[in-house]
Amino acid sequence: MSICPCGSGRPFGDCCAPYIQGKSLPPTAEALMRSRYSAYLEQAIDYLGDTLHPDHRDDWDRDATRRWAANAEWLGLEIVACEAGQAGDQEGWVEFIATFSEDGVVKRHRERSRFQVADGRWYYVDGEVPK
Repeated sequence: MSICPCGSGRPFGDCCAPYIQGKSLPPTAEALMRSRYSAYLEQAIDYLGDTLHPDHRDDWDRDATRRWAANAEWLGLEIVACEAGQAGDQEGWVEFIATFSEDGVVKRHRERSRFQVADGRWYYVDGEVPK
């Protein structure tokens, strides 16, 4: 069994796969963040759309997401910091660095993402570039 691309060190089948496959829900904002990163590698575009907060889906570009997932070589995820976002919280923030290569150029995307619980599950709301 392969190691999960999210950087947890756990097998993919015991880490992000059950979330991406709809077998269970991520229990924390960090678990959702990690599974969304893994979904890019797996090109699980439906999962990426389904885990966007329902109030923030109107401007989501499915085709652009699919192209980015397919055309980038995903090289690693580093979780920099987490604030709240645990089971029982209603909101949380995860700061991360995703490293990827596009057209042979290695890039690092750093973001502080906001997550919220709605109807009993975590969703990605939005993100900002950390100061």
